[in-house]
Formats: sequence, structure tokens, C-alpha cells
Amino acid sequence: MDGYDVFQQIGHLLRRAYQRHLAIFQEAITDETGVTSVQFVTLCALRDVGPCSQTALVRLTAIDQATIRGIIERLHARDLIGLSKDSQDARKVILSLTAKGEAIIRDIVPRAREVSQRTMGDLNAAEQLAITVALKRMIGDLGG
Repeated sequence: MDGYDVFQQIGHLLRRAYQRHLAIFQEAITDETGVTSVQFVTLCALRDVGPCSQTALVRLTAIDQATIRGIIERLHARDLIGLSKDSQDARKVILSLTAKGEAIIRDIVPRAREVSQRTMGDLNAAEQLAITVALKRMIGDLGG
């Protein structure tokens, strides 16, 4: 045809790399703790910024509204996050990490570092830095 090889395209390669990462995460973390990768990102976001609204959490995590609702419900049911009314706007719910949520993050973080290393596989330090910088530039994250 025209020489277009879908298996060499960035979207396909990113999807395959992400699938590999999720499989490693599930084996190392989800199977033992029951915390999925998106739940972990949500917990870490709350740890990093403190109590915030669902809208702020969506911006921080890049998880859509519909998905974040389910994540919040599951994390709240496990007492990993707390829900409270905003003092300025009673319609707004503020999400915060519970002590149990903080403890599970402390437990998971060392293993999450290992997951990142395993995801990078045989890439040397320069390749790891290059791919991290390239991915951040692709998503418009020019900060830290």
C-alpha cells in the first residue's frame, strides 16, 4: 500500500508501553493492596496538594469526571479518602486523604518506584531521561 505501518506509529507504541506498565503495576501493587494505578495517582495528588474539590482533582490527574467519580466512591468506601462540605459553598465536596490513605501511600511508593524502573526495562539512564523529557513535552508539561 502506502508504507504506513500502524505498528510503528506513536499511538500504538504508547498504548503497548502503557499496557506493559499496567501489567507490572498490577502484579507489584494492585494484586496485594487492591489499589489500581489511577487510584494511586488520585491518592498521590491528594497527598501532594492537600484537600481539594473533585474539579481540581480532575485537572491534577487528567482523569475525566465520570471516571474520577467512581474512583472517589471506591477510595471513600475503603476509608482512604474523606469527603466534607466546602465551608464557602455547601454544594461543593472537598476530598482529603485519611490516615489510612496516607499509610497505604507510604507502603506503595517504594514499590511504585520499582514499577517505574521495571517499566523502563533495559533503557540506560540517558534513554530513561530522554523518554521522560519527551513524554512531558508531548503532554505540555514543561515544569519539573
